[in-house]
This record gives sequence, structure tokens and C-alpha cells, in this order.
Amino acid sequence: MKNGVDYKDYLSNALRVSSSLLKSNKNKDVFEKRLAQHFPRLFNLLFDVYGERYDFAFYINRLTCFLCKSFIEREDKLKSMDAARQGNADWFQQETMLGIAVYVDLFAGDLVKLQSRISYLQELGVTYLHLMPLYAVPEGESDGGYAVSDYRKVNPALGNMNDLKRLADSLREAGISLVLDFVFNHTADDHAWAKAAKSGDTEFQNYYWMFDDKSIPERYEENLREIFPQVRRGNFTFNNEANKWVWTTFNSFQWDLNYSNPAVFNAIVEEMLFLANVGCEVLRLDALAFIWKEMGTNCENQPKAHALIQAFNACLKIVAPAVSFKSEAIVHPDEVAKYIAPDECQLSYNPLLMALLWESLATRQTELLTKSMQKSFAIDADCTWVNYVRCHDDVGWTFDDAVSAQCGINGYDHRYFLNQFYTGRFEGSFAKGVAFQENPSTGDCRVCGSAASLAGLEQGLIENNELHIEHAIQRVLLLHSVILSIGGIPLLYAGDELGVLNDYRYLHDPHKQQDSRWVNRIAHSEEVIQQAQNPEAPQNRIAQGLQKLIGLRKQYPVLGKGSTHIITTDNPHLFAYHRQLGQNNVLVMCNFSESTQQTSRLILGYLQAEKGEDLISGKHYALQGESLELQPYQVMWIKA
Repeated sequence: MKNGVDYKDYLSNALRVSSSLLKSNKNKDVFEKRLAQHFPRLFNLLFDVYGERYDFAFYINRLTCFLCKSFIEREDKLKSMDAARQGNADWFQQETMLGIAVYVDLFAGDLVKLQSRISYLQELGVTYLHLMPLYAVPEGESDGGYAVSDYRKVNPALGNMNDLKRLADSLREAGISLVLDFVFNHTADDHAWAKAAKSGDTEFQNYYWMFDDKSIPERYEENLREIFPQVRRGNFTFNNEANKWVWTTFNSFQWDLNYSNPAVFNAIVEEMLFLANVGCEVLRLDALAFIWKEMGTNCENQPKAHALIQAFNACLKIVAPAVSFKSEAIVHPDEVAKYIAPDECQLSYNPLLMALLWESLATRQTELLTKSMQKSFAIDADCTWVNYVRCHDDVGWTFDDAVSAQCGINGYDHRYFLNQFYTGRFEGSFAKGVAFQENPSTGDCRVCGSAASLAGLEQGLIENNELHIEHAIQRVLLLHSVILSIGGIPLLYAGDELGVLNDYRYLHDPHKQQDSRWVNRIAHSEEVIQQAQNPEAPQNRIAQGLQKLIGLRKQYPVLGKGSTHIITTDNPHLFAYHRQLGQNNVLVMCNFSESTQQTSRLILGYLQAEKGEDLISGKHYALQGESLELQPYQVMWIKA
């Protein structure tokens, strides 16, 4: 009961609605059992957000109808997957999991051609394929696909919705889970809802944050940060057609949805369940930290944002429980953790690990990485991290300033150093990165670039310096060895498995030249693949080395579902952790410097055995003896 309102009356009505709509549906009992199980939580969450509205009951009833309709439309093969997943809830925690994120056009050309690339994915070992945004978008600028014109239409250049459904079926048969983006903080300004709002339709103007003058936006603006200051200033855009100011957190053509309106929640549930019924198994929740606006706050990570995400989750559990949520919260580490829970987001990107792996390469020091992971790596045992080295986006330095202070590091100054280092402005830097959204007022920015270019391969090739090329290769493999062994789903970014370098051609495209992220959105061409197959090319060593690490991971369950303990070592250049699953133990040690490093053999005590074998090199090590030695950028996976 919430504030004197009993959910049981609403549940009884919901069951009457479902009974009427499902009638003789063979799965009627399945749906009603799930509805009875999850409706109380759904009701309480929505009541917390919308319970004071006079029309609350109306929207709850409409939501129930949407859920029934989506369940009826869900194909039997997907309902079978729902049933199977309920008995295999830890499917995403297995050692066999390996993800890759791709742009359809850059990776294969279109959805039909992508079918022919499934064999490539299988050879690589992929079991989790994240297709970057592929929905209909405006002509010209589309924020890389994140300005959605229609959730139910594929960008015509990539194919159509039937192509996507056929691909989902083929991937499922190949043992590969399809992951799609769910862009639910905003739509494109040419979405049907936005067009209706521009025409003066007040129903759809209430789908967005629209204001007659700038007085209220200016009050909000006092507490908001700028996301893309290099492109434009502020968080609001004046629209001439509507003659109103519109909330546009990211770009002027991306209109923020107004979740204080329950009609928006219901409408987005419909779109979400449509995508679930296409056949995807994971929905990546884009920009989820921004969905709730509250005057006087920074409008990020608000409690009602969490309530809404949990309500979306409850809707999935009623209609499509095989589908999981992945959180994309590139915010403070403490805030990232708040989105991770079985009833919210079961999967989450790990931006802290990503950022601090690069931080450790730049500094050759691992104290900040170690302390940060000791504080923030542990999450609910039924959830998992999605660990990555690079992605389609920029590198933002999201570490906790309180933790950095414990290491004697000033957070602001350190971010400045890292930006200078990875954009090649710091003397002695090996990196070839590009600044992204450099703020002219503060000098702050983020960094873009492929893994190989950021790790020094591009610079080494320019210099024709064999030692620098060797170190770059080792850096790339070092970073990937961590995401493959630390626990969670390792997610590759297409091209990084082949050692691709930055692509600067975006500078000549007027629709892309203001967005330096395109430097690492690189075509997965035959030329790139052939280069990685050339035994004399450094890219070949990256490809072969990564394939070896992937193969090793898949052989040892302890590298999947095992627990992780981050270890403080006696050497500031080493990062170490212990994985354990039952009686199986693996000790991982990484040297983040280009010099040979030693550590006490006492660290082998974590193996709970007198000796162990390094799975990577095949060498054996015993607890007794002199110090343990790691060569430059060497990684050890020592198994008892």
C-alpha cells in the first residue's frame, strides 16, 4: 500500500484486462503469473513518480494494455528463450562470453551483408554482438545514430526491420546474443512526436521540455553542465517552428523527453518492447543518467531516474524476461554503481576501469587503478561489468577525486596531464589521440583515438622505431588481457582486434568534422583484415596475441563467473588481482612499465598452492625462491 492506495485493486483490474485481451492465448497463464509477480513493484515505482496525478489510474490501465499487446506479439521462439533464461540467469557471466561493438555500415555495409560476417565473429569467439545505433535518423548530423527519428525503422542505408529480425534469428542460431541501443533520453527533432510538437499540438509538446521564454531554462541552467561545449553552449535551443525553447542536453537536434509526463513513459515502454520483440537480448540504455529533470539539481542521477529504469525493468520481466539492461552511465564511479542491480541494470559498462587502464599506461603507476578497483569493482553477484578498452565514444577521466587524493594526486591537474599526454602535447608521449569537446572556458576535454594509436603504434610506425612498435603492441595486448581476465563481459571495439590506426578522413566530411569521435569509427575493410593477416605487420601480432588470450579465457570457468580480489602489490608499476571459483585459482599480474619489474614471490600465496603455471607463457613458478620478475608490459595468468 502506498499513501493509503492499495496496489491489489489495481492488480485485480490489470488481471481482468489481461484476461480479456489474452482470452484463449496458450501462454495466458505464463503472462498472468508474471504480471502477478512483478506488478506490485511496478505499481509502487510508478506511484512514487506519478501517484499524485489525478489520471494515474488511466495511465496504469493503458500500460497494462500495452504489456498484453506486446506479449501477444512476441514470437514463440522468443518466449522459449524467456523460459530458458529464467533457468539460466547467469548466462552473461560465463567464461565463454566475448562481446564486440560494431557499426553495421563500417563493419559489413548493411544488415544483409552482416549475415556473411557471422563466420568471422564465430572465429573470433564472439557471443555478444552490439550493433551501434541503426535506426532511422535525420539527414546530415545524427550524433552517430543517437538522434532517433523512428525506433521502428532501420536506417534505409542499412536495410529494414525484417533484415534486422532475420539477422537476430541467425545470430541466435550461431550462439551470439544481439545487443541494441535504446536511446530513451531524447529523440531526433524530426521524430513524429517532435514534428507534432512543432506544429503546435499541445499533447506532443508535453512529450518534451518546451518553454515560451528563457526565464525557466535560465533557472535550470544555473546547475547544469555543458556536454558538448565545442559545438554549442548551454542546454536549451530555440525552435523557430514551435516558437519555443526546447531542452536539448546533447545537440540542438536531440530533444529531451519529458518523463514527468506518464504518457512519455508509456510510449517509451511500447518502443522498448517493440525492440525486445525484434529479438535482441540486451538493451543498452543510452544516457540514462539524464532522464529525470529536477529544478535546483544538475538533473543527473536523480532518484526518480532510478525509479523509472526499475519500472522499465519490471515491464521487461512481465513481457520479455530474457532481455537484460546494460547501463551506459559515464558519471562519477559512485553514481555508476547505483544503476547496477538485478531489478535495474544487470549489466553495466565499466568506464572507471577503462579510463584507469589508460591512466596507468601514461603514468606507469598503478596505485590509482588499484585503489579505485578495490573501492568500486565489487558489485551484486547477479550482475556483471562490461569491460572495454575502447569504444565508439571518447575517453573521459571519470575517476574519483577522493581516491586520487589518497594517492597524492590532484584530480583536476591529473586530468589536464592525461589530456595533454593522450593528445600528444606532452613531451615524450607515445600517444596519437585527438581532443574531443575541448571547453574554451576551462580547457577541459576528452580524448578520442583507436586503441592502437593511443597505445603508440601510430607514432612508432611514423618514427619507424622497432622498440616503440614493440612496446605499442605489448600495451594493446596488456589492456585487453585485463578485460579478458578481471571478471565480466570483455567487449572489443571493432577494429581494435586488428590493430587499426586512427582514420582522419572525417575532417573532410562537413557532417563529421566537428565530431572528433569519428577518428576511431573506422571501416572494417578487407584491406584492414589482410593487413592483420600479414605475418610481417605489427597488426598481425596484435590479432594473433589477442586470439590466444581469448582462447585461453574460454578454457577456464574461473575467468568467467569467479570472484575477483584486487591486490595491493609491493611494486608501484604492477597491477594484480586474484580470481577464484570453488577450488580453482588464477593470479593475474600486469607490468605497466617498459622496464623489467620484480615483486615478492609471496604474492603466489593467493594461489593457495606451492606452485602454478602461467597460462600465457607456459612457464612454471614456485612459492619458494627469489623475487618474481616481469618483463616490460608482461602479463601473467598463473593458475594453481
